[in-house]
Amino acid sequence: MHLPPKVTDRAFTRLQEIGAGDQGQALRVAVEGGGCSGFQYEIKLDAPEAEDLVLEGHGQRVVVDPVSLPFLEGAVIDFTEELIGARFVIENPNATSSCGCGTSFSM
Repeated sequence: MHLPPKVTDRAFTRLQEIGAGDQGQALRVAVEGGGCSGFQYEIKLDAPEAEDLVLEGHGQRVVVDPVSLPFLEGAVIDFTEELIGARFVIENPNATSSCGCGTSFSM
């Protein structure tokens, strides 16, 4: 059984603050080949597609396409605010290593 990714309340709250749902948008989290460690995350606001896994909370949506889903099994999608800036982050238990930027990983 595959565990879908989880989305924190903080991530859903941030989507609510920026009005993503009001604009018909969802946070798309995808995995693509490339980056300095082999795979990289693509995180953007996008319209949901019919085949996407939709995770909902606080009236907001996070979507993952079926190709990316196995790479994000059991992952946690969060939002963080630090001195260097604010961003959505992914804690991925499947990643064996990642780069310093946090958007590239290997399995």
